[in-house]
Amino acid sequence: MAVAVEPAALGDIATYYRATASLDPDKRADVLARVSGVIERLVAEEGDRVTEGQVLLYVVDDEYRHRATMARVDLEKQEARLARAQKIFEQGLSSAEDFDAIRTDRASAKANLDLAELELSYTNVRAPFTGYVVRRFVDQGQTVSNGTALYSLADMDRLLARVFIPAKEFRSIRPDQPVQLVVTSTGDRLTGRIDLVNPLVDPESGTIKVTVEVPEYPAGPPPGDFAEVRNVTASRPAAVLVPRTAVVTEKGESVIYVALAEDESTIAERRLVEVGFTDDD
Repeated sequence: MAVAVEPAALGDIATYYRATASLDPDKRADVLARVSGVIERLVAEEGDRVTEGQVLLYVVDDEYRHRATMARVDLEKQEARLARAQKIFEQGLSSAEDFDAIRTDRASAKANLDLAELELSYTNVRAPFTGYVVRRFVDQGQTVSNGTALYSLADMDRLLARVFIPAKEFRSIRPDQPVQLVVTSTGDRLTGRIDLVNPLVDPESGTIKVTVEVPEYPAGPPPGDFAEVRNVTASRPAAVLVPRTAVVTEKGESVIYVALAEDESTIAERRLVEVGFTDDD
């Protein structure tokens, strides 16, 4: 029978706690309409990368421009009235109460203008952060109201995997600890780090929520895919490593066969071993 032989070697090996989690965007939010009106033009489409403050769509703004103009005219009127009232007050020809009332009217007009201009600015719907458009909910010409969902955005530059680890492993985890991930659909191997460790134990499951950050994500499967998260729970440096397939279990004992060279012929010697940590290989 032909067999393969591989030298034993010294190396590091660790044990892992394995869990499955989805790779979620760092930030995801629905962009809502802040004013009512008819959508005049769409600028962004699904799949587009947008930057913070970039316009996503325009709402017809004729009514809001008219309101802002009226508020501006009223403010100019109140400012002129206040200027006249101040001269009269300084001459002692009016009471302080009358002057304060006029000054209050001017402040109210200024507040109305600020509100009208703010509502006018909401007709240009902008991205709240840099990311990708993952969904568009509305069409051009559609009438929307305040609170209508327009787009869904996601920031995919940084992905997060949220896993739940048994409380007994709490002492083996810490922030910034490296974590290995394997994408389920592609087998891609990623390197992450523990970002957050929830200090509370879930009384129902007896687990602790751990958030793993994946700062670099390869092109290919989109966020939302599942990955196996492997967190190191213990490590042994300079251990004797042999191929996992070389260890045979016979009657409850772990056995390996060591190749010995004698008189130009190769024989195998059976040896009992104590198995320590194991990994995939």
